[in-house]
Amino acid sequence: MDWTTPIDAYCERLGPEFWSEPVNAVTNGAFLLAAFAAWMLWRRQAAGDGGTLFLIAVVACVGIGSFLFHTVATRWAALADVLPIAVFIYAYFFLAMRRMLRLGLAWSVGMTLAFLAASYGAAPLLSQVLGSSAGYAPAALAIFAVAAAAARRCPPASMPLALTGAIFVISLAFRTSDIPFCPSFPLGTHFVWHCLNALVLYLLIRILVLVAPVYRAVDRTDTNSR
Repeated sequence: MDWTTPIDAYCERLGPEFWSEPVNAVTNGAFLLAAFAAWMLWRRQAAGDGGTLFLIAVVACVGIGSFLFHTVATRWAALADVLPIAVFIYAYFFLAMRRMLRLGLAWSVGMTLAFLAASYGAAPLLSQVLGSSAGYAPAALAIFAVAAAAARRCPPASMPLALTGAIFVISLAFRTSDIPFCPSFPLGTHFVWHCLNALVLYLLIRILVLVAPVYRAVDRTDTNSR
């Protein structure tokens, strides 16, 4: 495999040049803004929470990796784009299992691995409907599933998660519409995905920060009862 092979996957791109997707490239700044806003929130309300800080760093990497893909547009840049996103999805799911559903470590790891396997197993089927966006559909379903489960296990997280999931579905619609609407809208719609998805990542981290006191209180109670 030639890792330097150019990739033309988006409506806005008209050639292999670095700035052939200026809007798609620049809107990756939304991820850096989301990471900065999340870091400020973390400093005020969750300093010392290593898990959340890790997710914030991953969001920044999402912005950098996506910028590379929408400028360099090669196979290696595509890998730099998708890897941070995958890390965020499964790391967040694991933390949600631990902090929102309050599962033990073994159960949380097992559920995360099951989610990973189900996501990749469903990708071929979902790709027939969603194309290149198929890989994100399981993440959307997971948000709603955790929101439903959190209604009993961690009520403060339930409704915010559901609303964030709705925003994610909207952002996914813009990502999926990029090529189909290209003839009538040459700029494409992928840049809207960037902006809305950055908002989704910030909101997901914000939920973790807000439920952190609940998690810590329960964790202390469990520890003291042993």
